[in-house]
Amino acid sequence: MDLGIRGRTALVCAASKGLGRACAMSLAREGVDVTILARGREALEKTAEDIHKASGVKVTALVADITTPEGRAAALAACPQPDILVNNAGGPPPGDFRNWSREDWIKAVDANMLTPIELIKATVDGMIARKFGRIVNITSNSVKAPIEELGLSNAARSGLTGFVAGLARKTVRHNVTINNILPGQFMTDRLKTRLTVNAKEAGVTLEQYLDKRSQVIPAGRFGDPNEFGELCAYVCSAQAAFITGQNFLIDGGTYPGTY
Repeated sequence: MDLGIRGRTALVCAASKGLGRACAMSLAREGVDVTILARGREALEKTAEDIHKASGVKVTALVADITTPEGRAAALAACPQPDILVNNAGGPPPGDFRNWSREDWIKAVDANMLTPIELIKATVDGMIARKFGRIVNITSNSVKAPIEELGLSNAARSGLTGFVAGLARKTVRHNVTINNILPGQFMTDRLKTRLTVNAKEAGVTLEQYLDKRSQVIPAGRFGDPNEFGELCAYVCSAQAAFITGQNFLIDGGTYPGTY
């Protein structure tokens, strides 16, 4: 299927690895010129090279921390009028809420709620004027089924979800959609790092621990980031103009509800 976005431009945050990288790759393969950013230069430049080789599109790589005002300014200077915005940032650490300070809460809300809102604010009016825009926020399946030890993430991402629910109904008449994609467990470097620690604590090999964890997922496996990227590309497509304000779960069937 031709997604009808060839020649568009996209700003993809936290795109050097994992789900952000997969989104940038899928968009590029549809002919979208992408600006990707991350904090680590080496991985970012390697990803930019891989995307260009796979797609032939223009790829701009920017080393920046999107959660800071300076990082957002640099991103918007590099891609001032994106047709597509993919908001993404690493989630806050797990823990017990009794141990979190006010500063911990502010940092989580700033990164996973206020940063996406600031980027939407900076780009949505231009999208409206051009009569095309696709905004995708990468959140978490914890928005639907909160995870006990991820209280900081549960709260911040749910706040973003509530904000998007209202705004998305106002922009869609201008062919500007805003949606959220809620990943479950995908085999990313971040997940591998966390599960390596868990395996060591459990006294088993990583392979044994991965096998045990994967069996909890109805699909019987972890997600492939490429699957996530392809969903993102479709949500950004011309064909998806009638979809807005939605939360797309992609978790291998882990969430047990019907709504």
